[in-house]
Amino acid sequence: MQPIVQIRNLSKIYKTPKKTVVALNDVNLDIYAGEIFGLLGVNGAGKTTLSSILATLHPPTSGEILFNDVSIYKELEKYRHNLGFCPQHQNLDMELSVEENLIFAGRYFLLPKDVIQKRTNELIAQLELKKYRHFAIRELSGGNKQRVLIARALIHNPKIVILDEPTVGLDPDIRRKLWDIIRDLKQQGITVILTTHYLDEAEYLSDRVCMLHKGHVMLVESVHDLKQKHELKNLEEIFLRLTKEYQEEK
Repeated sequence: MQPIVQIRNLSKIYKTPKKTVVALNDVNLDIYAGEIFGLLGVNGAGKTTLSSILATLHPPTSGEILFNDVSIYKELEKYRHNLGFCPQHQNLDMELSVEENLIFAGRYFLLPKDVIQKRTNELIAQLELKKYRHFAIRELSGGNKQRVLIARALIHNPKIVILDEPTVGLDPDIRRKLWDIIRDLKQQGITVILTTHYLDEAEYLSDRVCMLHKGHVMLVESVHDLKQKHELKNLEEIFLRLTKEYQEEK
């Protein structure tokens, strides 16, 4: 199967006058079309750094990212038109309504007016936001704000969506509803890159997971294969064991 995204020898180094921090160290990954790809790791592992580089918010120090075999930095505009990004920290316009936020996002991608309205209507229906259509964002609950963030990321029909900690801080029932939305994206053929520190979430949603530790890739495997290989019942137990073993090796 041909990868939609290829990450090759990617490193990110932050330097200050007092210290140097290696956030990512020679990362190599393939991400396939239509899969949910989970990025896992403890705080400081590098998962948010990697997702922000994939979202083109920050450049790498070295290495390459290919989209359909072409460097994203050679065709950055094309890549961004195929990419949706749902950030960890909500950055919606609080004074605009749900509908107005989506229309503004459509204009950002220079979509025709009729296409913007059509996509806005579709997404409001799909993400069950009809009764909140004219609510200002500041009037919404955390879960509904997250739905709007996902809708905004989808307004231009991207092929890839990056979800950075999409359910952090939400009640369990709201998390579960968002899980259904994320699985529905996969059914639509959208590639989902999911950054999460909830291991039950990663286990339920991901086709494959990448475990990061201090900027290094520990492994990239399917949850099913990991369970069989390590003879453990859930991803949390596997993660704890592998993290301990990796620390001891280093």
